[in-house]
Amino acid sequence: MISSRDLTNLLDGLLHEQPVAVDAPFTEIVIDSREATPGSLFVALRGEHQDGHRFVDDALARRSSAALVSRASGLTGAGLFVVDDPLTALQAAGRRWREQVNAQVVGITGSVGKTTVREATSQLLAQHFPTHQSPRNFNGDIGLPIALLGIRPTDEWAVIEIGPYSQEEMELLVSSARADVGIVTNVGPTHLERFGTLDDTERIKGLLPESLPPTGLAVLNGDDPRVRRMSARTQARSLMYGLGQNCDLRAVDIEVHGFDGVEFNVIDREGGNEQRVSTPLPGVHQVMTTLAASAVGLSAGLDLSQIAESVRHLSPGSRLVRRTAWNGAAIIDDSYNAAPLSMQAALDLLRDCRPRRVALLGDMYELGSEEAPAHREVGRYAAQCCDWLIAVGPRSRSIVNAAREAGHSSACWVEEAEQAAEILRRSLERNDTLLIKASHAMHLERVVERLAAP
Repeated sequence: MISSRDLTNLLDGLLHEQPVAVDAPFTEIVIDSREATPGSLFVALRGEHQDGHRFVDDALARRSSAALVSRASGLTGAGLFVVDDPLTALQAAGRRWREQVNAQVVGITGSVGKTTVREATSQLLAQHFPTHQSPRNFNGDIGLPIALLGIRPTDEWAVIEIGPYSQEEMELLVSSARADVGIVTNVGPTHLERFGTLDDTERIKGLLPESLPPTGLAVLNGDDPRVRRMSARTQARSLMYGLGQNCDLRAVDIEVHGFDGVEFNVIDREGGNEQRVSTPLPGVHQVMTTLAASAVGLSAGLDLSQIAESVRHLSPGSRLVRRTAWNGAAIIDDSYNAAPLSMQAALDLLRDCRPRRVALLGDMYELGSEEAPAHREVGRYAAQCCDWLIAVGPRSRSIVNAAREAGHSSACWVEEAEQAAEILRRSLERNDTLLIKASHAMHLERVVERLAAP
């Protein structure tokens, strides 16, 4: 993490006032004063509803060592880096720091799966090299600069998630990250309200491989035609991963062990090697996650036997968390977010569970013109994967209707999450497995907390 002296140098030409520079690194960079910790840097940003300058005193009272603020704020006192625009200054600092560090940067984008690939890739690399990764899902115009500023001079690798909401933002992110390796997980109907169409999504996501240097590596999902053809847009070497025969890094003979993970053979066509690997990451979709991480491992100089040993120690991370209900039932908590592809992946995991499989699914947001057909497709898919389906939210009526049309006899709809929680409290049985998944705005994590064992 950078120090105040580093920040002073990084903001050369932008600073109006600065505190006394010291070499002690900031503990973290925060934009919410409630998250401020001793030694942190607080960045006062102006949003649609709040102005961060109102909370500078709160951040300093929580022992932030400094704050990045606007000269228009009227604030005075020690510990203030004063600039015209804190966001522009933060982005400039991140971009300049990236230019100074020696770490090779892995940039990850795609419609879904970015976080799990980021976690798996960083965990694999960290077993062999000093490695930094984006904190949480810091992947946009605010979070990505913070992620870059967290790279240490001693790091050999940095794994950065890239999640734009527009082409303009993507251009900013890829020019700041200057990735050496770029992973594209897939292109699907996510954020279409912002992107427009799937063609627009493909064009925007493809800016990552397009930005790679000739010495770089584009790690592309070879099973997704929209991603595969991005190889024509990059100067870098392309490596296709997937299940198809034309993939450079391919998985065969897959065995799914539910929450105990997956096992499969990895064929490295370029190296002419094959290796059996086993990972505790749950769900068949984690085969693709493991392949993407393995591709980066190969580019870092590891061989397949080293990679096989490393993936045995991967942690499932922040998604698809297994919890226990108050009555002993199993809960698959994937309430953080949802899109059509990730809904199907979670349902695949539920399908392999026994004895009674219960799905609580909620609305998916930002799907644009694909909203209605995407919810219907999830409903048809859910009909094959669960014994009891509950859908919550206005958009999710289509999930239930489609499931019923597909022959599912135990599908019901409720308007609010609280109603779903009450139904489950009355009817969930101790041997059930319950999947809970929806877009974050549905706040189904509240249902998880209502049902989870204390």
